[in-house]
Amino acid sequence: MSLMNLFSGPTPEKLEARGDALLASGQWGQAKQLYERALGKYAQAHREESFRCRQVREKIHQTRDALAREHQTTAKAYLDGGYVDEAREMLGLAIDICHDPSLEKALARQLEMLDIHQDEPHDDQGAAQEDHFSADNHDLPPVQSASREELFQALCHTLPEDVSRAYRSYDQAFIDGYVALNEGRFESAAILLEQAMAQNPQPDSYIPLELATAYVNIGRLAEARELLENVRRHHPEALPVYQLLCEIYWDWGASSEAEALLTSLPPHLAQSRAVIHLKGQTHFRAGRYESARNLYRDYLDTFGWHEVMALELAQTLESLQATEEAIALYGKIIHQGKGCRSRVDPWIKHKYAELSFGEGHMGNHILELYLSLAREIPAHADTYFERISAIYQSQGNRAEADRFEAFAARARSDKHQPAG
Repeated sequence: MSLMNLFSGPTPEKLEARGDALLASGQWGQAKQLYERALGKYAQAHREESFRCRQVREKIHQTRDALAREHQTTAKAYLDGGYVDEAREMLGLAIDICHDPSLEKALARQLEMLDIHQDEPHDDQGAAQEDHFSADNHDLPPVQSASREELFQALCHTLPEDVSRAYRSYDQAFIDGYVALNEGRFESAAILLEQAMAQNPQPDSYIPLELATAYVNIGRLAEARELLENVRRHHPEALPVYQLLCEIYWDWGASSEAEALLTSLPPHLAQSRAVIHLKGQTHFRAGRYESARNLYRDYLDTFGWHEVMALELAQTLESLQATEEAIALYGKIIHQGKGCRSRVDPWIKHKYAELSFGEGHMGNHILELYLSLAREIPAHADTYFERISAIYQSQGNRAEADRFEAFAARARSDKHQPAG
């Protein structure tokens, strides 16, 4: 199979199919981004608005409304924690992004209720806002989840055509196992894929690849390696095989074996993003940070922005103690995520905030990140509240510093309470 469409760019049909898979799994922001890229390519190919353009535009509307509901849920969480300003900001974002007029009207009512109740006593205010959020949410149609068969078909759309045809030809055990694998149910996936492999014993089957993926995730590495070497003999250009084999070698601390594997790749694959990623990770795990940094930088300079490569470069810069460079890169990753209205990984925000705080950055943008992190990673809320208190202290706001120090103490106390 050929995977060499990485740099020429996927077709609009492929982008749309990938967006469908992300939409089915609830990843609204990424789906929206792919649909918008697909729409741009469809529009370039047709002077007039085509059926495909209208179809993709409707899917963009779906993702916008789903993102708006997600922001609405976030606003309620902020309100429950007493962060009215943050709740107002989330509702404003939701209104900006949504497409459904009834949803926009409900969001506007909720935003209006925040303003109406702002000056009321705290207990009454919270109850009134809670009731209004609940009432409005009942008026909204739920986001429909995909069936198992629909999810399988959506996943198949993201694969190369020959692989997709092969996957669709396998029996129900494979379908159930492949879906279980993509849902993170690795033990169940292994059992089902073992059944599927027994029922489809062809030597060039792709089933061993998916079974090996399940094995890697449950720690059966030697068995996974054996399966992968067999797949590699029949499909030497299947990059997922090299990814999984590298993960096995990294786990075993065998970086020299990973490097030897990557040098055996067909020449036309050696400069693909996937292989550069594997080479960079192999250098990083072997402690050769300068080599990893140079690989990632060369890729970004040559081919442009890619979040995964940027994130790995940021981690490498940390290891080289180039802290300010790492901070700047984490900040760019966060900015890119906000630009497409997608949810930024809290771990990335944590890294950016902690590195910035450690370097003495005490601005309001760091304070706001810690407020967000206290909600998103409640297990570390005590630390985040301490950071907020310190930032307020540095700004001369003693009242807020004391208030958040009290929050930190309460969070520490709650963390150490026995589970009941």
